[in-house]
Amino acid sequence: MAYQNIRLEVEGQIATLTVDRPQARNALNTPTLQELDAALRSLAANPQMRVLIVTGAGDKAFVAGADIAEMAEFTPHQAGEFSGLGQRVFHQLASLPIATLAAVNGFALGGGCELALACDLIYASEKARFGQPEVGLGVIPGFGGTQRLARAIGAMRAKEMIFTGEAVDAQTAKDIGLVLEVLAPDKLLAHCRSVAARIASKGPLAVAQAKRVIVDGADRDLRAGTDLERHAFSILFGTEDQSEGMRAFLGKRAPNFKGG
Repeated sequence: MAYQNIRLEVEGQIATLTVDRPQARNALNTPTLQELDAALRSLAANPQMRVLIVTGAGDKAFVAGADIAEMAEFTPHQAGEFSGLGQRVFHQLASLPIATLAAVNGFALGGGCELALACDLIYASEKARFGQPEVGLGVIPGFGGTQRLARAIGAMRAKEMIFTGEAVDAQTAKDIGLVLEVLAPDKLLAHCRSVAARIASKGPLAVAQAKRVIVDGADRDLRAGTDLERHAFSILFGTEDQSEGMRAFLGKRAPNFKGG
């Protein structure tokens, strides 16, 4: 489909999804969230896809937040509907059976920080800033920020960021475990593409199962989590990818995974 507020580019087994509203610093309004929903559905239905990179257009913002111009006159019911839409889209992103990377190239505030948190791996430009400033507007994060941020960096640090509404720079974000690496702006996408290529070369069913077990096991006790792992480990031995991967290893050649 033709998108107005995002770009979806596919190169081989790697897709790049760019939020493209530079006039609004890539802020998320209802049409943009609806387009993200459609794009993510198309990726989920494409068996060739192995990695998704999410970023923002321009060099100032990843996503500066949800669109305050749209939200300002919301009723409580409308606010609940908007929050529900954002949460559904971000849950869909978080549950994609492929690896997802956030390439945060500028401001990632409010909904932008929440968008990054819905990805598996976060890499940041030196220009990036992360924050949940909603309390300064008299509200709270509504797209999962109160939950994902606490899980990413711990409840106390998340409370500090959310209660003060203050943003942190890229290096601080790395120091507190919010991002993996901080890179020069002109190196960010290249680094993410390099990581994506390495992931895409691995067994896609194995990556999908590893992601599922890590996510599903996070809120379970250790015994229940290792039971999930044992089950996923065993079912992969019924796949062609497992046979190919081990034959390739024994034959000292690169595997040719087909996702079957």
